[in-house]
Amino acid sequence: MPRPYASAVINASADQVWSYIRDFANIAEWLPPINTCEIEDTGEGGGGPRVGAVRRLTASGDAVFRERLVALSDADRSLSYEFVESPLPVRDLRATMRVAPVTDTGQAFVEWWGDFDADAGDEEPMKKFLTRTVYSAGLDGLRKHFG
Repeated sequence: MPRPYASAVINASADQVWSYIRDFANIAEWLPPINTCEIEDTGEGGGGPRVGAVRRLTASGDAVFRERLVALSDADRSLSYEFVESPLPVRDLRATMRVAPVTDTGQAFVEWWGDFDADAGDEEPMKKFLTRTVYSAGLDGLRKHFG
C-alpha cells in the first residue's frame, strides 16, 4: 500500500497551528489546489465539523472531492479523513495530519500522510501527486499563512 508523506516545521506554536488546521472547513484557505470548501454534513451532534463531517472540495478544473472526517484528537493534535468521492484513480484513501511541538524552538512540526489502494500503474504517480501537489503544497500554504 503506497504511503505518500510530507512534513514541515511551521513558524508558530503547535497549539496555534493545530487550532487552525483542526477546522475541517478552512482547507481552501491554505491548500493551493483547492478553490472552495463547503461542509455538507457537520457530523455527530451538529454544531461545527465533528467526526463524521463531510466536506465538499472543488479544485482546479472543477474537480470535486468529498472527504469524511474519521478521527479528531485535540490531545494528540491529529485528524484523519477518508475520501468519499474523488476523481483520482485511488481507492480507500485515508489521510492523517499531526502537529507536534518542536521543543527547542517553540515551532510546530506538522506531518501529513496517507494510505491508499490503486491499480499497479497508478500507485507511484498517485503517491508522487499526493506528496507534492497536495501534502507538500498544503504545508507550504501553512508556512505562508503563519509567516
